[in-house]
Amino acid sequence: MTIGKSPRRSAPGSSASASFDMERLAEHSRATDGPSIGRLLARARLDAGLTVDQVSTRTRIRVPIVHAIEADDFERCGGAFYARGHLRLLAREVGLDGEALVARYDAEHGGAAPPASRLLDTAPIKVKDHRRPNWTAPMVAAIVAVVVLIGYNLVGSSSSADGPGAASAPLPSGVSAPATVAPSAQPPAPEASAGAIAAAPADKVTVKLVAGAEKSWVTAKDSSGKSLFSNNLEAGQDQTFTDPKKITLVIGNAGAVHLFVNGKDLGPAGQDGQVVHLTYTPGDPQAG
Repeated sequence: MTIGKSPRRSAPGSSASASFDMERLAEHSRATDGPSIGRLLARARLDAGLTVDQVSTRTRIRVPIVHAIEADDFERCGGAFYARGHLRLLAREVGLDGEALVARYDAEHGGAAPPASRLLDTAPIKVKDHRRPNWTAPMVAAIVAVVVLIGYNLVGSSSSADGPGAASAPLPSGVSAPATVAPSAQPPAPEASAGAIAAAPADKVTVKLVAGAEKSWVTAKDSSGKSLFSNNLEAGQDQTFTDPKKITLVIGNAGAVHLFVNGKDLGPAGQDGQVVHLTYTPGDPQAG
C-alpha cells in the first residue's frame, strides 16, 4: 500500500524539507519495520513546521487525541469510525494521502467500517451541563394557562345550562326521569410544543441537540473557543448550548441528531453516518 502526498495541500517551506518523497513512503509501507501510521503523521507534521496545538486548532481534534494517534493509540478516538475521520483530517493538514492512511489502518485493525448502528461503542460519560437554560418555569406557566382556560370553558357551559330558561318541564305520570350522565373527565393539559421548548432570547444564540433512535458524537464550543461538550449523545438525550455570539458544532452520525436553533426546528443535522461542522449566531439560523 502506498501512502503518498495529497495534492490538496502543500506544507510551508522548501519542497525537499516540507514533504515526503513518494518512493520513500511506498518503501516504508511495504517494509515490515517501516514507520507506523502515527510516526508518519508526526514526521509529516514536523516537516510541515506545525505544532500539535496548531494541528488541533485547524482540525478541531483535541490535543490529547492528536498525541495518542501519533503514538498509534487509536482507543482514544472513540471507535474505528472516528479514527478514520481523524486520520483523514490530520493527513490533509500535514500533506499526506488520507485515504491511503485509512486503508492501511483498516488492514492493520480489522477491515472495513461497521454499520451506522455500531459506529459508537464506547460507554457514555455523564456530563452535567451547567449552561442549560431552565425551561421548567415556562412549561409550568403554559400548563397552568391551559388548565385555567379549560376550567373557564367548563364553568361557562355549566352556567348556560343552568340558566332561567333551562328548567325542564315536569314529566308525565308513569314516566321515570332519565339517569343522570356523569360529566366526562377533564382532558389532560397538552405538553409544551418543541417550538416553545427551543425558544431563546433574540440577543443570544441558543442551540439544542436531541438524539433520535441512535446515538451520535458531539463537540460544541463557544465564541471564545472554549469546549462546552465533547462526548457521546445517547438516543433520546439532549443538550442545549447558549452564547452571546457564536456556537460551533462538530456532529458525528448527523442524521441521528435533531437541531433546534434560536427557537426554530431545523430538522436532522445531516445524513446518517455523516460528520458535519456547523456554526450558528444570533438571529435567523444559518450554518457557518
